[in-house]
Amino acid sequence: MLDIDQAKSDDAVLRKKLIELARTELGVRETTGNNDGKRVEQYLACAGLKKGQPYCAAFVSFVFEQAGFDAPRTGWSPALFPNDRLVKVAVSGNVFGIYFPALKRIGHCGFIENSRGDWLGTIEANTNIAGSREGDGVYRRMRHRRAIRSIADWTR
Repeated sequence: MLDIDQAKSDDAVLRKKLIELARTELGVRETTGNNDGKRVEQYLACAGLKKGQPYCAAFVSFVFEQAGFDAPRTGWSPALFPNDRLVKVAVSGNVFGIYFPALKRIGHCGFIENSRGDWLGTIEANTNIAGSREGDGVYRRMRHRRAIRSIADWTR
């Protein structure tokens, strides 16, 4: 029989590991501003993508791979939000998705690091200081909860 307290403890350890791994990527920057560079290309390769492709979802997949998870492995941000992974609560280690009306889909994603009232501290790739979805590296951001369309839990 599974001990509920142990399960909660194991979950917290996994989430902490994910965030620690994501933090080690802070400061990674593209080489020429064209979704390139040694580390960016490692993110892309994790998701089966070639140099020059957007990499926010590939970054998420890369961090999960580094943490020993078999999934997700995608470079397509909408694929990170299947119905069976959606949750309502923003917890450290969960994946957030931002919907872009012009795209008619989730067009950017990253990790939730923490929450402070109506704001979520995030770690995300292919962004910049201004929060663009076409940025130049891995950054910490503060996102208002209203900007978040979906939250997915890939630790369960």
